[in-house]
Amino acid sequence: MFELPKDYIEEISGIFGAETETYQRLFSQEPYRGLSINRLKASPEKLLPLLPFETKKSPFYRDGYYIMEDVQGLGRHPLHQAGAFYVQEPSAASAVTLLDVQKGDKVLDLCAAPGGKSAQIASCLEGTGLLWSNEVVRNRAQILLSNFERMGIAEGVVSSCYPETLCDTLSGFFDKVLVDAPCSGEGMFRKNPEAVSEWSREHVRACAERQLSILHSAARAVRAGGILVYSTCTFSREENENVVQKFLSEHEEFEPVNVQEPFGRASAVPCGVRITPMDGGEGHFAAKLRRKSGEDADSPALYFSAAKQKPDPLLRTIQQELSAVLKEFPQERLCLMNDRILILPSLYPAVTVSGILRAGVLAGEWRRNRFEPSHALFMSQSPQNFHRVLSLSPDDKRIGDFLRGLEIDCDTVSGYTAAAVSGYVLGFGKCSGGRLKNKYPKGLRLT
Repeated sequence: MFELPKDYIEEISGIFGAETETYQRLFSQEPYRGLSINRLKASPEKLLPLLPFETKKSPFYRDGYYIMEDVQGLGRHPLHQAGAFYVQEPSAASAVTLLDVQKGDKVLDLCAAPGGKSAQIASCLEGTGLLWSNEVVRNRAQILLSNFERMGIAEGVVSSCYPETLCDTLSGFFDKVLVDAPCSGEGMFRKNPEAVSEWSREHVRACAERQLSILHSAARAVRAGGILVYSTCTFSREENENVVQKFLSEHEEFEPVNVQEPFGRASAVPCGVRITPMDGGEGHFAAKLRRKSGEDADSPALYFSAAKQKPDPLLRTIQQELSAVLKEFPQERLCLMNDRILILPSLYPAVTVSGILRAGVLAGEWRRNRFEPSHALFMSQSPQNFHRVLSLSPDDKRIGDFLRGLEIDCDTVSGYTAAAVSGYVLGFGKCSGGRLKNKYPKGLRLT
């Protein structure tokens, strides 16, 4: 039996009661594994038959599935590289289910790295609305940005800001806000036994203080009538129910929303749901709160209704270059920042926020008087929107060569060409003389 700290067992027995021994015995079994399908690129009906392993529907999310086999190297699978799915512990998907994202929503994921819940939110938005994903730790924010690009999220922003600064600037702007707060990680113990050594009662208390501080900031970003979901991957009442109750006692403008989801178990607060390994997930807690209807704070206007870019001859040239790659794109949303060309989100707020890593899609760069498209541009589009596509079957050996950054044979006409497997874009290259000069980013190449 996996040995857990005595202090931890004492704490957890107050929550699990008679199931405490069952919980301890589960440490001799493999943790749950799962994936979430990215509807920006795929549907379950199309994707699941292409996967070389068995899956089973998860109860925690409409597009969540258990991985039923011991699959190794899943991150190297071409369909994962193409962003068709995100590898995610099944119960982690529950928080976005409570958030109930609808098309057209403006959503803030305040503690977003590495990006699993952001990928879910974007999938629910299906190319509409706006997703703003923030991560205060800069190197983790870079990982978040990489996952944004892989998943093809175009109507989104990635930032690395302090929560209080960001939420003050975007006061009352969002319909939905998710705070998946840093926590003591008790729900990760089976998956990551090393995390056990970091557990202590002092650490739990410190986490609870930080979580409440983040929630205070997040509250300012929610519009009147909007939803705030707080979640953790821990079992501690001090970090879960106590934080929620403390927040509500200090924010009369918020009210609890009773949840009755078909998963997990009742929490000590009716607006919360708790998931344990006995419920089919590694461990998660989520609570749903609503900002009461009333007068909104002054929220930022939208960029495209508040400002017009001056005509730029270079932008017109870039539009022509981009038209040679894509069949359709929103020309009015092209933005030139130094030598970088962005396609801004349609609901981009007209505010100045320091710490933005990416707004919308990096379409490419203007180098030596010519346009060079980016990997992010190709990952944000379906194969049908490119003039030139190299379509590869799942068993084509050129897929592995392409993902290693090698040149491959190409049977399309010359020019920038999307490389796709089973209808999912992997990246691009420049075709000339029957060969595709590979543009797959060095940092992503398989070894």
